[in-house]
Amino acid sequence: MTFGRLRLRNPVLVASGTFGYAREMALFVDFAKLGGVVPKTVTAAPRAGNTPPRTVETASGMLNAIGLDNDGLDHFLAHHLPYLRTLPTAVVGNIAGKTEDEFVEMAAKVHTGGQGLAALELNLSCPNVAGGTDFATDPDVTRRIVRRCRDACPDLPLVAKLTPNVTDIQKVAAAAADGGADAVSAVNTFVGMAVDWKRRRPVLGNVTGGLSGPAIKPLALRAVWRIARLKAIPIIAVGGIATLDDVMEFLVTGASAVQVGTANFYDPTASVRIVDALPDALRTLGAERVADVVGTMSP
Repeated sequence: MTFGRLRLRNPVLVASGTFGYAREMALFVDFAKLGGVVPKTVTAAPRAGNTPPRTVETASGMLNAIGLDNDGLDHFLAHHLPYLRTLPTAVVGNIAGKTEDEFVEMAAKVHTGGQGLAALELNLSCPNVAGGTDFATDPDVTRRIVRRCRDACPDLPLVAKLTPNVTDIQKVAAAAADGGADAVSAVNTFVGMAVDWKRRRPVLGNVTGGLSGPAIKPLALRAVWRIARLKAIPIIAVGGIATLDDVMEFLVTGASAVQVGTANFYDPTASVRIVDALPDALRTLGAERVADVVGTMSP
């Protein structure tokens, strides 16, 4: 399947931050069945991440405040990408910059050394680092970063990962489209927190974290629906997707593809089972191709 300039075997990918760098999942997952893998976000320089505790289970979800713990872009290109290139599926790199200029510098470095990647996802919306959501809360900044990264990395499809922590996600999605993004990922996690009332302290070392999992699916569906109404850019849906029904709901709402995230932590095989069941689900709607059902929800 193709949307924008991105070519995928099928519409089911695994989300950044939930699948490591794929090597960790090799014993559990048949990579050839996946539409794509989005490895963990990398930054320009190595990051130690936030103070523990970094994760906490919540009702129907999970809060995380990992803080982009990683070994940096150079390490990714030298040590992780050679393995990722061997996978029989599309690999979508994921980067996060501290500043606009850093995003552009990283995109240029990926353009030079990122051969083998199918696309590049710009993490404009991590809620667990200082200033992390600032980029995707401002349409003008989003447009500018995407445009500059497009100029620095002209041959690779770009995906802008959007935050739901905004008043009007349509404006930000439109800005990403104007900037030259091939697709948007919608949505990243919702900012939340957990409290230990007996100790009268926040549970997470970072105080707040990003809420993911089934609890956010209705909110993510609304975000996808809002963006789809623009008819301006393809959408990769993220947020509480764990079953075939979840996937089909997002497709008919307007997503062209999906990313399975939090479900990977408790069921690494969820994405493969979804892919296996997808053809029968399409035939239930009288369709043979994913494109035939995308955005077909009645008002």
